[in-house]
Amino acid sequence: MDNSSFAKAFNDAVDICSSRFFAPIPAVWRIKRSLNIGSEKKLKESIKIIDDFAFEIIKSKAKQEQYDWRNQDLLSRFMAKTSSEIEFDDEAKKRKFLRDVIISFILAGKDSTSTALTSFFWLVNGHPHCDRLILNEVTTLDPTFTYDDLKSLNYLHAALSESLRLFPPVPINSRLTVSDDVWPDGTHVLKDWFADYSAYAMGRMEKVWGPDCREFKPERWLHGGDGVFKPSDQFKFPAFIMKTIVVALMREFEIIAVDGGATAEKMMDPPYTLSLLLKMRGVFLVRLKKRRFNPN
Repeated sequence: MDNSSFAKAFNDAVDICSSRFFAPIPAVWRIKRSLNIGSEKKLKESIKIIDDFAFEIIKSKAKQEQYDWRNQDLLSRFMAKTSSEIEFDDEAKKRKFLRDVIISFILAGKDSTSTALTSFFWLVNGHPHCDRLILNEVTTLDPTFTYDDLKSLNYLHAALSESLRLFPPVPINSRLTVSDDVWPDGTHVLKDWFADYSAYAMGRMEKVWGPDCREFKPERWLHGGDGVFKPSDQFKFPAFIMKTIVVALMREFEIIAVDGGATAEKMMDPPYTLSLLLKMRGVFLVRLKKRRFNPN
């Protein structure tokens, strides 16, 4: 995104919202909000910038020719839905719905992808044999590789899954119950209760992953001796996967972690900080070294 004011406002809004969750006295930020001072005033200003940015995108898209589901971008598909299938009381509510769609996808994809890739390259740097096996796969692809080509990269898929198991971008998730219910195991929950789960904790549970649960072992995702990726139960591993950026970077560069990467000792006390996402503490310093061979 080339709109730096939007990017800064978006980051500020996420950080301020995150700080609300960790505030020891929630009444403090509520008082700030009612008085429109401090961080809450900044949040209000940031939201205004974000809204203006999103509404401008919607306005620009609406000026284009008739949009329908065949367009490749997500906003066009939602706009087509709102025109044909979803009814709104007025145009303002429709615009706010589309704004929420834009913000949701930016929030889901912007920092989560960069956070996941940071953890991945840190882990791979600490496990050179994994780096070699990934590179062996990556260099077999044609420079104009397609989505279907990526499906053949079984070891890379396994390494990404293992990275996401140990360092999920969203470490904790929370839901609010809308009515009384009884879960399949007999647990009773009442309306307005919070139901939380920690993907970070689940990924490090010995009873789920075995005694080597704290180790980075992509091989645990490969089927027997044929090296084919075997997905895990979605409830055991609720995370998403990315490949394209890794392939594009590793084909062209050696990515060398200044701190040496994720050794076994460092993984016992990983350098992370908790906000809405599980980000690496400080910065991840790397050296990029152009590969000397031609992958083709």
